[in-house]
Amino acid sequence: MKEDGRRAVRVGFIGLGSQGAPMARRIAEAGFPTTLWARRPAALAPFEDTAARTAGSPADLAAASDVVCLCVVDDADVEQLTAGPDSVLAGLRPGGVVVVHSTVHPDTCRRLAERARIHRVSAMDAPVSGGGRAAAEGSLLVMAGGDPQVFAFCRPVFSSYGDPVVHLGPVGAGQIAKLLNNLLFTAQLGLAADTLALGGRLGLDPEGLARILPRGSAASFALERVAAAGGTLDRIASHAGGLLAKDVRLFAEVSDATGGPDHIPLLEAARAALHAMGR
Repeated sequence: MKEDGRRAVRVGFIGLGSQGAPMARRIAEAGFPTTLWARRPAALAPFEDTAARTAGSPADLAAASDVVCLCVVDDADVEQLTAGPDSVLAGLRPGGVVVVHSTVHPDTCRRLAERARIHRVSAMDAPVSGGGRAAAEGSLLVMAGGDPQVFAFCRPVFSSYGDPVVHLGPVGAGQIAKLLNNLLFTAQLGLAADTLALGGRLGLDPEGLARILPRGSAASFALERVAAAGGTLDRIASHAGGLLAKDVRLFAEVSDATGGPDHIPLLEAARAALHAMGR
């Protein structure tokens, strides 16, 4: 209970991976009554030193929560956790909110919002960017789509791990913003690797070039990542190539469905980068 007598928002969290786990910890440490569920008991072990409780199923977690956050891998995971008799929607009480932090197709979130209305609850999409370190520091970028009043209700929760927290429009808007972010990042990775390789062919010291470009007007996060990875995309491909390929594919599907142009230079640049990664 807060000092003004209002009950604190109860938060459920599913998806305790490298990014979700620090997000959940920030929520618990901010004082929100927190409930966790995971398929693997090992994922819950790091939270034994917190006040977070655990639930036996997604429905049980939802029944103990006002806001349920999903930070899972893909569309199939979101669908599985929100459909059926033991799902989040089955357990969430009227007035509750389910939030999709995963990067998925905007239509997945729109369908979820339609099903949520049948249960008299709300759905939002709020994909994040920044990774585990930003989550632990409370500086994730949170890109939200949904009803403005629902966003205002959820914002204190989002602010426990995110800064900035930005509302972009109706359900699905956050996903479109995240896909654009990852499309641009993927294209920049390819451009950065090409630039460093070009410098080498022109006789420049590769290590020296990798030190100066991130400090000049050409600086970007993607360039920093490529320089730190030795100037090629090999290491980046091994740990992020699959997810970037998924997001570029999702953007292409969104563009096609909305009647976008056949040739989008940014999309082609991202696809070229993925090709260089062997994706």
